[in-house]
Amino acid sequence: MNLRRTGSAAVLLGTLSLSLMACGSDSNNDDAAPSAPETTASDTMNAGADTFGPGCSAIPKEGAGSFNGMATAPVATAASANPLLETLVAAVGAAELGDTLNSADGITVFAPTNDAFGKIPKKDLDGVLADKALLTKILTHHVVAGQLSPDEVAGTHETLAGDKITVKGSGEEFTVAKENAAVLCGNIPTANATVYVIDTVLMP
Repeated sequence: MNLRRTGSAAVLLGTLSLSLMACGSDSNNDDAAPSAPETTASDTMNAGADTFGPGCSAIPKEGAGSFNGMATAPVATAASANPLLETLVAAVGAAELGDTLNSADGITVFAPTNDAFGKIPKKDLDGVLADKALLTKILTHHVVAGQLSPDEVAGTHETLAGDKITVKGSGEEFTVAKENAAVLCGNIPTANATVYVIDTVLMP
């Protein structure tokens, strides 16, 4: 079966100082220029700045499924907000792996898209989804230890399933495992993981 920030203390202190100065002023000049609006972390965050790949254009621009949204959530929760990964999320749910992935301390996930799962004949896919042990083995085969940057991801890595996968390539072009799964959007940050969205499901 073929089968990607913070508000500075100095900024906050500066804002507080300006507020105190305004309160202590004897001037009631209505023509005074208004102060600039405070910049928040969400205004300046750009979690997608270091992502790459043709599939990145399909990531929502706003909301929980956007790069900024996913960067604040653990990986399984982040994936659940991404419309490209609905089938993967359903599979993770069926295998009851959501808590395991969300609580993991620094992992890299190779995440197959809905279309990747669509390459598998429906009968075969339904069979895998119904077999929790097999499904768990397949899904954990997509997870390796460490949040791997594009400079680190190429090479052979042990998976959460206990076997190994090899990533080939460099720069912004990578393929994964014997399936030569192409990375469609790479180096996506979540709160506890780095995600590489791929176009093919990997088999142990």
